[in-house]
Amino acid sequence: MPEFITLVVGGAAALLAAAVAGLYLWPLGHRRLRLAPASPLDFAAATEAAASITAAEAADPEVRPHSRSRLLSHGTRTARAVLLLHGYTMAPEQYDELAELFFARGYNVWIPRAPHHGTVDRRAHHRVEAGELTAYAQQAVTVAAGLGDEVGVVGISGGAVLATWLAQVRGDVVRRLLVLSPFFGPRQGPAFAVRPLITLYGRRVLRDRVTARGYSLAAVTRYLTIVRSLPRPPRRTDLVSAAVAISPLDTVVDPAAAVRVPRRIARANGIDLRVYALPEALGVGHNTLALTALGDEAADVLGRYVDLYEGDPASTTDASDAATVGG
Repeated sequence: MPEFITLVVGGAAALLAAAVAGLYLWPLGHRRLRLAPASPLDFAAATEAAASITAAEAADPEVRPHSRSRLLSHGTRTARAVLLLHGYTMAPEQYDELAELFFARGYNVWIPRAPHHGTVDRRAHHRVEAGELTAYAQQAVTVAAGLGDEVGVVGISGGAVLATWLAQVRGDVVRRLLVLSPFFGPRQGPAFAVRPLITLYGRRVLRDRVTARGYSLAAVTRYLTIVRSLPRPPRRTDLVSAAVAISPLDTVVDPAAAVRVPRRIARANGIDLRVYALPEALGVGHNTLALTALGDEAADVLGRYVDLYEGDPASTTDASDAATVGG
């Protein structure tokens, strides 16, 4: 986003040269985000944990009723379970249609609400911290692991960052990964501006600013900090499927990074990354789950997402199309 870079440059210009140099030397505290695996849950315990979360949200007047965490369960442990992680500023209802499709295909589905999201205070998400996000993701995948024999994660935008983090940090659990419009970096501006962005706004050296999209720069840096915490080189885990879907009309995410980051993880695991570039004619932007305006075509796109997740080769865009979105 141009706003990100403009604000970083403006803020940096206000600091002494020595302080600006320090932006590149200041440690970002990645190690705090690497949590130990939680104790596994059986189906009953996982269901009870999900019920406790949803009950607490139902009793909290700050949580919007339609934005509560939700579990779609077949009433027993299934062969497959999927964890759906919504995007920054969004809430579980972002996945309503896709969740129902996974459920119809026999999955147990867990869609947890991220910290400070889905509340009556529309600015609450400005306060989210990286440690809260990774703890939330860790708890979420532990619940999902109790719901099915094979577990995978789908994430969109900031949720895609958390899904990717789980695929590496909880590689003992996550077998499949699908990232939609993953926010591994902003679309506009040079990569070297990301670290100052994290330091200036993440460390609250500069007062928080809100972009035209309603994004808090302080909050955005929490997700970028998690991106920076991903293991380098990527770890080899038990991942069997990895895919990314992105729109060429997306003005938020860096399209090259959107493909590069999961491709490195896929290669580390000896698998191919499937890439789906949504046709421009669909008119879909950053929120690649906002498909209501597509009418009957929405079902086709959602079906493509599930096929990508499941590893169907026919769901992959050809190489020339993938290259147009940064492949």
